Amino acid sequence: MPSLSPNELSILLLEPSDTQRKIIISHLQQEGVSSIQTATSIGEAKAIISRHRPDLIASALHFTDGEASDLLQYINNTPALNDIQFMLVSSECRREQLEIYRQSGAVAILPKPFNTEHLVTALNSTIDLLSHDELDLSHFDVHNIRVLVVDDSRMARNMIKRTITNLGVQFITEAEDGAQAIQLMQDTLFDLVITDYNMPSVDGLALTQYIRHQSQQSHIPILMVSSEANNAHLSNVFSAGVNALCDKPFEPQLVKKILYQLLEE
Repeated sequence: MPSLSPNELSILLLEPSDTQRKIIISHLQQEGVSSIQTATSIGEAKAIISRHRPDLIASALHFTDGEASDLLQYINNTPALNDIQFMLVSSECRREQLEIYRQSGAVAILPKPFNTEHLVTALNSTIDLLSHDELDLSHFDVHNIRVLVVDDSRMARNMIKRTITNLGVQFITEAEDGAQAIQLMQDTLFDLVITDYNMPSVDGLALTQYIRHQSQQSHIPILMVSSEANNAHLSNVFSAGVNALCDKPFEPQLVKKILYQLLEE
């Protein structure tokens, strides 16, 4: 399936400021995006989505009738809208305020003001998620690879599933935390584990330690997906046996490259 181009994308821009809307629209048009609808409130955005489902929502953070997270939750709780990608455009820089968007499967978090490189990366990630670009492996048939996806956020699991499904993966099992993953691994063999770092009960580090030292699948490749910024924690996960680490939100092309390396080793 040929890759889409920016001018084939349909974008809903949700921004209460007239000035910011004009600036962002100008940036989008410069990158070839021509199908742009606009809204100034959560309610207006929901009404537009009900009539015409966009490929991507580019949203500010705060509105008179709610927060961007309210719309994101609405999208993720409505199965018919699950394929809509979400990008946050905000001047907010406090990590704790942005964590919900990192965990929820946002395709990108752009600062205000953002540069062309930021926008191009976000648009390319959206295109990658809407395109089908199978992994070509010499040791595996990608259609037969069994992947265990572990994350306490259903929205984040959906994002990971969309990404790897587009790469040709068909057998995907989900676990809501490390404890459930351990139970599944006692009965089922997998070819790859993709896990979050921060989870209740059994986190990604503890799950990795279990896999490496107690499971019958101690050599399985482990990709950790994390919004964690603590270098000491990240050092610990590599020491525990994680093969690769990917930030949230992640770029689908980077995930493809990492999976190719993990599965071809």
